[in-house]
Amino acid sequence: MVRARRLLGIWRQKDGGCAGGRMSAGKDGPVLAAVQQGVCGVGDSWKSRRIVLGRTKMEIKVGVWRREPAKQAGDLRCLWTWESSGERSRDTVALSPGVTAMLVLLPATMFHLLLVARSGPARLLGPPTYLPGLEELWSPQALLLLFIWLALQVALYLLPARKVAEGLELKDKSRLRYPINGFQALVLTALLVGLGVSAGLPLGALPEMLLPLAFATTLTSFIFSLLLYMKALAAPVSALAPGGNSGEKGPNEVGVRHMGCLTVPSLSVIPPGNCIYDFFLGRELNPRLGSFDFKYFCELRPGLIGWVFINLALLIQEAELRGSPSLAMWLVNAFQLLYVGDALWYEESVLTTMDIIHDGFGFMLAFGDLAWVPFTYSLQAQFLLYHPQPLGLPMALLICLIKVIGYYIFRGANSQKNTFRKNPSDPSVAGLETIPTATGRQLLVSGWWGMVRHPNYLGDLIMALAWSLPCGVSHLLPYFYLLYFTALLVHREARDEQQCLRKYGRAWQEYCKRVPYRIIPYVY
Repeated sequence: MVRARRLLGIWRQKDGGCAGGRMSAGKDGPVLAAVQQGVCGVGDSWKSRRIVLGRTKMEIKVGVWRREPAKQAGDLRCLWTWESSGERSRDTVALSPGVTAMLVLLPATMFHLLLVARSGPARLLGPPTYLPGLEELWSPQALLLLFIWLALQVALYLLPARKVAEGLELKDKSRLRYPINGFQALVLTALLVGLGVSAGLPLGALPEMLLPLAFATTLTSFIFSLLLYMKALAAPVSALAPGGNSGEKGPNEVGVRHMGCLTVPSLSVIPPGNCIYDFFLGRELNPRLGSFDFKYFCELRPGLIGWVFINLALLIQEAELRGSPSLAMWLVNAFQLLYVGDALWYEESVLTTMDIIHDGFGFMLAFGDLAWVPFTYSLQAQFLLYHPQPLGLPMALLICLIKVIGYYIFRGANSQKNTFRKNPSDPSVAGLETIPTATGRQLLVSGWWGMVRHPNYLGDLIMALAWSLPCGVSHLLPYFYLLYFTALLVHREARDEQQCLRKYGRAWQEYCKRVPYRIIPYVY
């Protein structure tokens, strides 16, 4: 999706003296390659297209960027002004309908999965056998339980951390600090839940509350996202995310601020544009209350840890119903606990992900972190509770082997990348072949990253297959996560490719030639 203030297309010579090339955009506004190269003289101009994101659609206006002389002798600064021709491209991108549909479809899909998992047919593509009424969805007890859970995770987040890490540099050159204590929160939560169960806490009754809990979490996500949107309206430009800011104005519509030889628009606050679009994607990059970072907290804490304990509750209820948990249920719980534990143990690595460094914090991430993850990622355990599946020891061992292979690839690839980033001279990565880039960084072209461009995604998909296989092959429903995750990773891979091409240019093109396969060797 093209964002506002992103200039696209080819600019070309008009008055002589200017080389043609592509027009790009920087973090704070448009940056022309020719300006950086210093090949254009005063009075030179280019015809270009400017993206204007309105309240309901994206318009492409055609006009001219013109370089004006410096105002004072010896002043190295120069001014680029936008002269609109009044012409509009026919290219429009409808924003509101698609985003509005997502606001409805995401919760609807989650509730569909919850309902069909407990139904007799358990058909992924078929309608649920019944639709619950509001009296079945709404429960003050579920809302209270949700708030207690969130309060517990906030308290654990605020405890002294074993390490405090700095994030990447922001637009204003500052770096935010993050507590690395997610694994500590998981362990302490397990101890507290264990004490509660030993004291008579009916954790096995939790599966009966999944529908009202999901409803309460969805409602909370909408309200939370609205508060985040309202907070972002007063946020400074430097705090806004690259996306989710459809109200950004084009050059020459507001005051300017010099950036090298190019003046770019400068606003203390950017007005809202398409409010539904901004509400969904999130306007502010790192919304905080003091040192408490809402996005970082939600990314791995309440939803991911909640997923583990929903699985545990399903295991306990199966034991209460059938005398003991099935082997399939044990495998699903163990595999997914390992996945969550790994994510929290290596919590610091999330600081370099697209969610943290690029995406705003709006409904998409808030609902995804708080509701989608715990209630849809636990689908295999839900399915096994209502549809027990026989699993022999030989097949269980084969599934374990698949899980080990997936985890070995996933952890090996991520560890190799993280080690190389921190210390390229480390003996474990010093001998790996690399490609130099214009940014000064090196691209790994051997080891795990010489096999495919995203070996960590490959490991992720193999693990997803491993924790779906214990559910058998008679139903498609338990494989929803694998299908959804495949689509998600393919989309994310395409976005990664675009980001890396913009960042590394020819070096990335060379890397793609050397490593032709994206995720699956010899397939894709």
